[in-house]
Amino acid sequence: MTIRPFDPAEAEQLARLFEAMQAHYRVPCPPRPVIVADLRRLPPGNRILVAEADGVLAGFAAFAEIWPGPGLRKGLFLKELYVDDAHRGKGLGRGLVKALAALALAEGHSRVDWTADRSNSALLAFYDSTGARRESEKLYYRLTGEALADLAVRES
Repeated sequence: MTIRPFDPAEAEQLARLFEAMQAHYRVPCPPRPVIVADLRRLPPGNRILVAEADGVLAGFAAFAEIWPGPGLRKGLFLKELYVDDAHRGKGLGRGLVKALAALALAEGHSRVDWTADRSNSALLAFYDSTGARRESEKLYYRLTGEALADLAVRES
């Protein structure tokens, strides 16, 4: 297993994993050319670590720098962590999280944050095993779809 920064020249390969992730979560997926184009021009501050196993990209961690955090320090937010079905249980997910932790420390970040599906007990057990602390005092919000459009045009 090798974990390293994503190279935009690998966009086609990584797009396959993004498609697999969307299918795994049973959510819509844009056409592959759109995914490839987005991967080749990531928004500023967004980065991806990839895990390579058996000569193929088998997992990834997509993350971004966030600021401010506690003590006005910078941190990382892990947006997506995914390992394809054929490579699960082989340490790639743990390797990606460990590499992200090492990167955070090397770059002077004070923390790594992420969200998790409360109903996925296997996922929660995995994240608990990393030593991460569940943050019960925080509540996660999402503004999307019609609510997003309504708020954008709503008069105060």
